[in-house]
Amino acid sequence: MEGASRCYSHFARIAARFAGRPVVASIAVLMIATWAISGPFFGFSETWQLVVNTATTMITFLMVFLIQNTQDRDTAAIQVKLDELIRATQGAHNALLDVEELEEEKLDEFRTHYDNLASSARARLENGDTNSPR
Repeated sequence: MEGASRCYSHFARIAARFAGRPVVASIAVLMIATWAISGPFFGFSETWQLVVNTATTMITFLMVFLIQNTQDRDTAAIQVKLDELIRATQGAHNALLDVEELEEEKLDEFRTHYDNLASSARARLENGDTNSPR
């Protein structure tokens, strides 16, 4: 299973890079334009419409998985980087290292705490205090 997962991740990374290039978008636009221009030759038949509907549905379906895999990988990498910054910063709370894994209620408590800290800091700034307190 590990090998299949690694293989899929490798495939998804390559496919996402390829699909995100401007030339691929240009090819897609060209294909749609060709399909639209060919309409009169096929009498705008149901088969003509079905071809593009089927093709776009299949491509969209597959792209959803590729995009999700890419976003999940990017999010995980960002979390690791943020965790390292928290760990390495003196005075930072290590309890925040895996905050994304907490239940929604606990996450809301942390968010409220930091919202209050931010509001307090802005209020001090508005009163002329330019120091950056912790």
